Amino acid sequence: MPPSSALCYGTAKSGVGISAMSVLRPDLMMKCVVPVIMAGIIAIYGLVVSVLIAGDLQSSMSLAQGFTQLGAGLAVGLAGLAAGFAVGIVGDAGVRGTAQQPRLFVGMILILIFAEVLGLYGLIVALIMNTKSQAMKGCNSAAVETQESGG
Repeated sequence: MPPSSALCYGTAKSGVGISAMSVLRPDLMMKCVVPVIMAGIIAIYGLVVSVLIAGDLQSSMSLAQGFTQLGAGLAVGLAGLAAGFAVGIVGDAGVRGTAQQPRLFVGMILILIFAEVLGLYGLIVALIMNTKSQAMKGCNSAAVETQESGG
């Protein structure tokens, strides 16, 4: 949910800037669609992690595995939400600035890359957590067996 919310916000905010910019400089319109594309990439991070988590779901999953998977989803979701807000704000201001001074385009792209990396960090953390949760298969079963045997 948060990565798709980030996509919506980033696309909407950048779209407003593109619309305002295209009135002044219609020749730069296609060049300034980059923030919208970068906002869409953030949602793909969430999709990748959700497919990985859904592939690991099973009825015999331990509590530790479940919480680790929840943490992985939260990591990519909240990082994606922050990245989407950053891409939207930078995209809006950058596109409007590029309309007035085309040399600002490279600077806008660099700042967009730094904003996008926030979501990438969340994806990396989520992938690490997903990998670690697969190694926790018997983590909770030993405690349950001890309680059932009365010890």
